[in-house]
Amino acid sequence: MSQSFIALATPGVQKLTPYQPGKPVEELERELGITDSIKLASNENPIGPSPLALAAIKDLAGHINYYPDGGGFALSDRLAQAHQLDASMITLGNGSNDILELVTRAFLTPQLSAVFSEYSFAVYPIVVQAVGARANVAKAYAEDHETMPLGHDPEALLAKIEEDTRIIFIANPNNPTGTWLSPDALTALFRQVPEDVIIVLDLAYTEYMDEANRPPIKRWLQQFPNLLVTQTFSKVYALAGLRIGYSMSSPEIADILNRVRQPFNTNMLAQAAAIASLGDKDHVAKSVAMNTAGKAFLQRSFDDIGLKHLPTMGNFISVNVGRTGKGDGMALYQKLLEQGVIVRPVANYAMPEYLRITIGTRPQNERFIDTLKECLK
Repeated sequence: MSQSFIALATPGVQKLTPYQPGKPVEELERELGITDSIKLASNENPIGPSPLALAAIKDLAGHINYYPDGGGFALSDRLAQAHQLDASMITLGNGSNDILELVTRAFLTPQLSAVFSEYSFAVYPIVVQAVGARANVAKAYAEDHETMPLGHDPEALLAKIEEDTRIIFIANPNNPTGTWLSPDALTALFRQVPEDVIIVLDLAYTEYMDEANRPPIKRWLQQFPNLLVTQTFSKVYALAGLRIGYSMSSPEIADILNRVRQPFNTNMLAQAAAIASLGDKDHVAKSVAMNTAGKAFLQRSFDDIGLKHLPTMGNFISVNVGRTGKGDGMALYQKLLEQGVIVRPVANYAMPEYLRITIGTRPQNERFIDTLKECLK
């Protein structure tokens, strides 16, 4: 009888299923022979990275035989300047996902618990379960909530905090729902979280938020020593393929994360591209403007078709396609795939009637809507 290696894994890992990313264009074209597919599945920036980032990568390409700066001094210093913080408060990660894993490994054990909401980012339950900790999942607002259906309910989150809770994860805006809490609502929530619970505020999409909902990161970090904020270069900065993100926290929390962070966890090209991207304000403004226009177009289109959609502050929108009598989200996803349009089914988030659509360029958005109408006939 051959050895079952899954039996040798830790109990938390035994119960895990691998994270499923959005379907790659190459895979779809290989499977169906389609040559003009579009991908609106993974919340990527469709206009691509800043020309300054590409130039920085080109300049360093001949030096990749050397290890990168393990501490990421230049990038950390640049981020500290941008956020008006001390560099000792910055921790770099292989994408912000890396930070989520670091904080979980540093602060959770099988005897402890973490809190997050229903319909939250899929990585939260993965990292919590991987270390054998218990997940306390708070109910989200009901689907018929007047202003924020399926959004985070602060009272429900607070009610799930127990004596053994060490982390609470809050995504704002949240993926895959796109919903958000206002700065005032978050401030009130933070005030009620015990000081021995690490607040992980995931701001992967914050650049797409309107000005009234932008988070006062510096003030919050001064006010709440147990707060850790994560951000990424994968979204508005369009560096998803390089995997570079970071967190901001008290120097003490940052020091703890650096104790478990792998050496050279961020590569040379990613660090250089991130520094260059921070200097290209025009690229960010162009990306946000395109997203704002695309969001309005998709929302109008869904309204015209008669499909309910969730409010969003991200570069994506989740639409309910299960109440039209035309089948659930997965069935429609498959129909769209056959027409070369890749979107994201979210049944794994307990939202089987929804599809999540990344906001693309105007031609991509128009093709998606035209194809959607045909598939719904």
